[in-house]
Amino acid sequence: MNIVYNARHAAHAPQQEFFRGRLVPAVDRPERAAQLWQALQHSGLGTERPLRDHGLAPLERVHSPAYLRFLQGAYAQWQALGGTGEAFPAVWPVRTLRHDIEPRNFSGQLGLYSMDNGTPLTAGAWEAAYWGAQAALSGLDALAGQGAGASAYVLTRPPGHHAGRDFFGGYCFVNHAAVAAQAALDGGAARVAVLDLDYHHGNGTQALFYDRSDVLFVSLHGDPLTEYPFYLGHADERGEGAGLGCNLNLPLAAGTSNADWLVALREALACVSAYAPELLVVSLGLDTSADDPICSFSLGTDEFTAIGRSLAALGLPCLLVQEGGYAVEAVGAHLLAVLGGLARPRQGAVA
Repeated sequence: MNIVYNARHAAHAPQQEFFRGRLVPAVDRPERAAQLWQALQHSGLGTERPLRDHGLAPLERVHSPAYLRFLQGAYAQWQALGGTGEAFPAVWPVRTLRHDIEPRNFSGQLGLYSMDNGTPLTAGAWEAAYWGAQAALSGLDALAGQGAGASAYVLTRPPGHHAGRDFFGGYCFVNHAAVAAQAALDGGAARVAVLDLDYHHGNGTQALFYDRSDVLFVSLHGDPLTEYPFYLGHADERGEGAGLGCNLNLPLAAGTSNADWLVALREALACVSAYAPELLVVSLGLDTSADDPICSFSLGTDEFTAIGRSLAALGLPCLLVQEGGYAVEAVGAHLLAVLGGLARPRQGAVA
């Protein structure tokens, strides 16, 4: 197991966020990644690989240059206006409003490039997100030449799968999994699959590849009828154009039993296997656990171990990129269950 750690995640340390219109303590804090890193260091499960800077170009293959320029300078703009602490958007270009012209006003720009007001923009948000993408690319480097069944785990935050081509949201600024998938294709792969196991639908990843046949996107998540991000992730979203049939959403009701969740996982893995990708990228959310403070599934050690064993049973090069998981005291054990199962695939895989 190759491990890449983005220690610069700690530059993004929000203190508060908006949740359902109320200002509350921030959920995506550096402590959760620190807990994961501590668990890894004591596990002996893998070998740390170097974090290398691949530059901005791989990010521009996924995100618009205008959006990336905004992210790089956004907090400085906020400070220049007298802003302190976290910056939050307050207005958005919803239906009937134009989004093809970037306003000169910072508030207008912040709304143009965001999807919610629950994602705090901090002084270190760009640094943490940029190096998260570099960590994902470094994890891809670590897999080179290792053959079928090789794996790499990328420990970073903030997460990435809600970030779209030109917007942030859901704590996400840069879509690390999508950057890695696109880089693999640019490096010569013909087909890449992205399997999203976070509690929340990876709307950004889906949208980025929705009309393409060279990336399969498969997601198990809370039903968007009741769960964030609400406006994407339904079962009838199957892709369009060349990508028709290359998008599979498996929305599950809040409170879904562990047995039913594993049935959905089996369906997801069968779809991945039939697609026969050259690389599997896993958006690994650990917020599906019974301990998580903002989610409504109840996976435990047995289920997380089954995830790892089932991924290993596919026999594919596998890049796992950390997404959500907010039960700080429990996330380390959940991660070790997944990675331990990945290292020991022959005992109880569900696929």
